[in-house]
Amino acid sequence: MGRRKKGGAFPAFGAPDPLLDARPGATLDLHGDTALDAERRIGDFIRTQARVRPGQVVHVITGKGRGSAGRPVLPGVVRRVLAGDVGRFVAQWDKDLDEAGFMIRLK
Repeated sequence: MGRRKKGGAFPAFGAPDPLLDARPGATLDLHGDTALDAERRIGDFIRTQARVRPGQVVHVITGKGRGSAGRPVLPGVVRRVLAGDVGRFVAQWDKDLDEAGFMIRLK
């Protein structure tokens, strides 16, 4: 499933967004992780949380990439993991409001 709600509909301006406004049941902070470490940790986190908190929202913090030598690396890693096999545990996801992580609703 894509990042936005089914059909690609965007919420109306100023309207509450059930995903972005949700209080996360768990958080994974990837600050300082290499891409390889982050990929493994995200997969483990999503699988575990989907088992113990089905239907809940979790937060994966990537940071804004200011510590990266070039472009931010971790946001792309998260997108790639969510688009892969781990995506079967995910109902919906989007960048968080600070653009420094992702809010993910589990199946």
